[in-house]
Amino acid sequence: MVMEFKNVEVVKHPLCCHNLSIIRNKNTKAEVFRNAIRRITYLLFYKATEDLELENIEVETPLEKCIAQKLSSKKEIIIAPILRAGLIFSDIANEIMPFATVRHIGMYRDEDTLTPVWYYNKIPVEFEHPENKIILILDPMLATGNSAIDAIKLFANKKVPQKNIRFVSLISAPEGLKRVTELYPDVRIITANIDNCLNGSGYIRPGLGDAGDRIFNTVEN
Repeated sequence: MVMEFKNVEVVKHPLCCHNLSIIRNKNTKAEVFRNAIRRITYLLFYKATEDLELENIEVETPLEKCIAQKLSSKKEIIIAPILRAGLIFSDIANEIMPFATVRHIGMYRDEDTLTPVWYYNKIPVEFEHPENKIILILDPMLATGNSAIDAIKLFANKKVPQKNIRFVSLISAPEGLKRVTELYPDVRIITANIDNCLNGSGYIRPGLGDAGDRIFNTVEN
């Protein structure tokens, strides 16, 4: 039975499910793996951005003037990929939203303690008008939730409202979702699937292995 969590949205589009089957397969080569992730990413981002605020503007078509809608000029969208695996998401995000600001977050997981180790932070010390920032944190795997919590905390501590923060992942574990949603109940989490559980090493089961290694073809045989 799949657990339900507040503000966690699972994208069940048939194309999402189909491409998940490709990236789960251990025999899928890196190039095919990356392309399948890109196809899923479009679907995840359309879901993550469906509630962005719009404003009316007047435009002139070849025939006449009319009222059209554009994204609110009061809001600034910030794309925050967690390095390195989150970079594959940011490629698609930049394509869909070329006007967005990109703020990289560098952290890796200590395999002994399963805690995140920071090595890069390109986020301003303070935000001007943090209430107008829309944050999309990108990481293919939400496992223990440790990295997600640290990344969300980074923006929450700068007074960005929780409701303005979205965390986008390919696959999530119930253990991680439970921790994140208990600490940050108003953060939206968009994922392609909630898997069964974590194993003793903190990897998602059935999962897809190490997303970063498979994306960048650094799997050790």
